[in-house]
Parts: sequence; structure tokens; C-alpha cells
Amino acid sequence: MTEILQDSTISGVARVFTLLRLLGNTEPAGIRLTDIAAQAGLPRPTAHRLLRALAAEGAVAFDPRSKRYTLGLGLFLLAARAGGVAGLRDLARPTLLRLTASLGETLFLLVHNSYDAVCIERSAGPLPIRSFTGDIGGRVPLGIGQGSTAILAFLPPLEQDEIIRHNLPRMHDFGGPDEASLRAELAQIRREGFCGGASGLIPGMAGLGAPILDGDGRAVAALSIGTTTDRLTPERREIIAEMLKREALAIGRALNPFDPSLRRAGAAMAPNGGR
Repeated sequence: MTEILQDSTISGVARVFTLLRLLGNTEPAGIRLTDIAAQAGLPRPTAHRLLRALAAEGAVAFDPRSKRYTLGLGLFLLAARAGGVAGLRDLARPTLLRLTASLGETLFLLVHNSYDAVCIERSAGPLPIRSFTGDIGGRVPLGIGQGSTAILAFLPPLEQDEIIRHNLPRMHDFGGPDEASLRAELAQIRREGFCGGASGLIPGMAGLGAPILDGDGRAVAALSIGTTTDRLTPERREIIAEMLKREALAIGRALNPFDPSLRRAGAAMAPNGGR
């Protein structure tokens, strides 16, 4: 009897990890119960029972509108602790402090969150700087400000199109560009690897932003610098841009893919198609 129970437990654990691996290999929009059961080789009621149990523990999330399952945030929070791997803020903070000390400027760390960029870390320089995000926790529509626009430039085309469609009316409230000007700027950012435009939206203020890319080349965050227009001379601009790009590349290579801050809560592209 004991051996039978042990075999049953092992089989149940194997089924759970089969479902988790399957969900981990699907598109961000998720997968429906019928497809999960078929691909896992499980009866539909069994798959449903296991998914409900995993959802109760936060390891799986279910969207009642699309009827799709995805990996849950609870699983990412647990995985983020594996091996003691540092999170994005931990990785970037020494960089922000070092650049502030060497340049005398204010540095920001922005993360992609749905249609916005959110400031999750900031290192203040000696000069008073005004920015759209302000302090830690501030957010701005993607496409406004250098760091935010750098993120937008390095998103997949379909996701980028959806964000532009949604954010254009919001950007007008900030005095942002029209669609043609924005798309031209995004193309330039992809060529140069950094954003140096958007100056003048806040009088007297200027800045630069470099995207932080994950292993798939998708922008998940950005480093940006806030300064005054008179300090950002053409010569200084080029030097700072190269510094930001180098630091952003190093952070991107060290990212923990399970970091909860990289989950892009409420991702913009969430197709409802499928069986």
C-alpha cells in the first residue's frame, strides 16, 4: 500500500511539472484548458483539477475573459529566490550610483509595465531635475521621455503598434509627437541603440535613455539620465550615450528571467483567439 501511495505521489508531481513546463513554453497570452489537456496527454477533468489547485497556490493564473491559463506571479516570486540571483533593482543600483558620482547627473531605472514605464529606482545628482516620472513609483506613457521611448523602440512590432495606438491620445496631453514623428524617432533609436530625443517637453530639461534587453532582445527596462539642456553638449551627449549603452548591456546580460519586476503586468498584447 505504501509503495502504491508513493507511486501515486510521484505521478502527481510529474503531472504538475508537465503542466507548468507546458505553460512556460506557450505564448504570453496563455493557453486554453482543451489544448492543455491534449498536449499534456491528460483527461480534461484531471487537467482542470490540477490547474485549479495550482491556481489556488498562485502558481497558475486564469483569465476568465479569454479562458486562458498562464504561469502565475507566485511561481515567479518563488523562482526569483532560486540561487540567490539578484533582481533588477539590485543589479542596477550600483550602476546608478556610480554614474551619478562620475557625471554629476540624476539617473533613473524604468521598467516596462503594460502601456507605461514605471520608475523603480533613482539616484539624484546635485542639480534640481524635473522629470515626467518624478520619484520612485512614478509612471509615464511609453513614448514620453527618453527612457520610456527607448523601451518602446525595442518591443516587438505588433506590441509596439498596439501601444502606439493606445498611447497617442495620452501623449498629446504631455505635448508629445504625432505618430509619424514618433515612428521616425523609434527607427532612429533602433539604429543608434539609445534615445536622445524628446528634449524640450519640459523646458530646460534634457536627457538620454538606453534600453535594457532580455535574452530575446525585448526591452524590459531602461537606464536614463536627466540633466539640463546646457549641460548636454553634443560632445558630452555622445560620451554619456556610450556609457549608458554599455551599462544597460551589462545589466541585461545579468538579468534573472524570473524577476517579478520584469513580468510586464497587464501586457498590452493579449489576443483572445484560439480554441
